[in-house]
Amino acid sequence: MQGQAAATSSAPNAAAARLKITETFYSLQGEADAVGWPTFFIRLTGCPLRCQYCDTAYAFHGGEWRGLDALIDEALASGARHVCVTGGEPLAQKGCLMLLARLCDAGLQVSLETSGAIDASVVDLRVVRVIDVKTPGSGESQRNLDLDTQRLRSNDLLKFVICDRGDYEWSRELVRSRRLDSECAVLFSPSYLQLPAAQLADWILADRLPVRFQLQLHKVLWGDTPGR
Repeated sequence: MQGQAAATSSAPNAAAARLKITETFYSLQGEADAVGWPTFFIRLTGCPLRCQYCDTAYAFHGGEWRGLDALIDEALASGARHVCVTGGEPLAQKGCLMLLARLCDAGLQVSLETSGAIDASVVDLRVVRVIDVKTPGSGESQRNLDLDTQRLRSNDLLKFVICDRGDYEWSRELVRSRRLDSECAVLFSPSYLQLPAAQLADWILADRLPVRFQLQLHKVLWGDTPGR
């Protein structure tokens, strides 16, 4: 909860906390609600999932330990209003919750990119949660938690990466059966180089599905380049 997170961020050991970080960089946000905005990214190391289309496998291992104070200072120095905490799977590191709260305390607009496989219900209420619901085509759909566990909020975004027609139909039925669009924004994105974007767009329009079509802007601009 917001109050709980704020209290944690002021705890005596907050300054000493650290996280394993793969990279930090300044770029345009390529997806979700802040798409197009200059954004400071903090990519945490490690992920318990192995999605077949993963484009950040370099974040599975390695990285370096960074203190929270240094990360906050770097985010502020970037001049960006928006900060995105991503991975890997950032919530696999317990200290991520404190990082998110302290970024919010610093007056930044914070988003979290996380899978649907880890409980994100305890994330600070000020954070925009982008929850990646794993489709069958990812190879990790069995890892999804029940969405009731996540305690969906109106400022959340549920992201479905669609690999093929089977993925689309699976995702469509989940959206319809749970009326997910009545709880938060739902994003459908074609898996990069696996599904033609126009094909997914045609399916959405044919079914009059109440979801938001999304392309990854950073890949349109720079391709599959790390740190962009």
